[in-house]
Amino acid sequence: MSGAARRLARAASIDDLRRLAQARLPRMVFDYIDGASGDEATARRNRSAFERFLLRPEIMADVSDIDLSTTVLGERLAMPFVIGPTGLNGAFWPHGDSCVARAARAEGVPFVMSTAATAGLDTVSAAAGPLRWFQLYLFRDRAMIAALLDRVRASGFSVLQVTVDTPVAGRRNRDIRNGFSLPFRWSARNLVDTALHPGWAIQMLGAGTPTLRLFAEFAGRPGAGQTIAQVLQQQISKAISWDDLAWLRSQWQGKLVIKGVSAPEHVRQAIGAGVDGVVVSNHGGRQLDGAPSTIETLPRLVEARAGAPLDILIDSGFRCGADAAKALALGADAVQLGRPTLYGLAAAGEPGVRHALRILGDDLALALALSGVRTVAQLRGKVDAV
Repeated sequence: MSGAARRLARAASIDDLRRLAQARLPRMVFDYIDGASGDEATARRNRSAFERFLLRPEIMADVSDIDLSTTVLGERLAMPFVIGPTGLNGAFWPHGDSCVARAARAEGVPFVMSTAATAGLDTVSAAAGPLRWFQLYLFRDRAMIAALLDRVRASGFSVLQVTVDTPVAGRRNRDIRNGFSLPFRWSARNLVDTALHPGWAIQMLGAGTPTLRLFAEFAGRPGAGQTIAQVLQQQISKAISWDDLAWLRSQWQGKLVIKGVSAPEHVRQAIGAGVDGVVVSNHGGRQLDGAPSTIETLPRLVEARAGAPLDILIDSGFRCGADAAKALALGADAVQLGRPTLYGLAAAGEPGVRHALRILGDDLALALALSGVRTVAQLRGKVDAV
């Protein structure tokens, strides 16, 4: 077993994977994964708010056969996790999008391909399994959206997840201080830092500079003086409305999910718009600083569902199976992952992503057993607010 494999095997938690990722990556790249907007108050609250909810231990119960499988949006998942859409994965590990897609397929959970992927649609589609979802930004140009959806549909993606909380990007101070961009901007400090992380540097030299390859496939080459990342941000509409969602519903016949809801009225409007699911999300604290955590807003959003056929997913701040158990007990149907699987990817590529999923799955199974239940559905209500 290699030294890297031994280090991965000893990683007992997502925090352990985070430390491995931090050791391997230059600071500007690690901070892109790890950072949040403003003073990062929302990111901290995402974590601290889990302490407001306590699972109920149970004894004298038959927990000899734990089953983590569940159904979300009509698809059977091996466990109630979804690998959410994350951009620039190729900056963390060569061919990162395909690594994540293969790991999701191996562990039986959905992978949501990002519009900001660093690999082409056909490449990731070939790597992904049947639980193949796609994330979309609402662009100003509807013809561009329609053309992309045609390709997504033809590539066998079954669920469309629309991000609605990024009309403008949050001010991410770590990225500003580090001068992080794609393509990379090289300062003297960044060059020195990269030299101190030769493993990452050698891999990047071999794989080539990552770029937003998927967006470039349908948007074309950027104009003079622009990067493809700048073109992507310019194309995202700053005037999103529920009318846009109605148009999108007419264009996409598969399952439709909106990501970024945070209030009961968002849920009620989504139901009225014919949406199949929502993701309770504050973008991991990367957008509005000072916003509430997702776990503390979840109960009101579940109540707003009021029995409607709407699946509720949640992300932001999840680091262990007990966190996921609390969300499932409060009424979420699944937990969508961002940083946990990115830490695994940055630490060890595809094996690191699979290790992250297994840590979370094993931890969740333990939470079920010690709560006296055998299935995810039986967790519902087994939590107290303090």
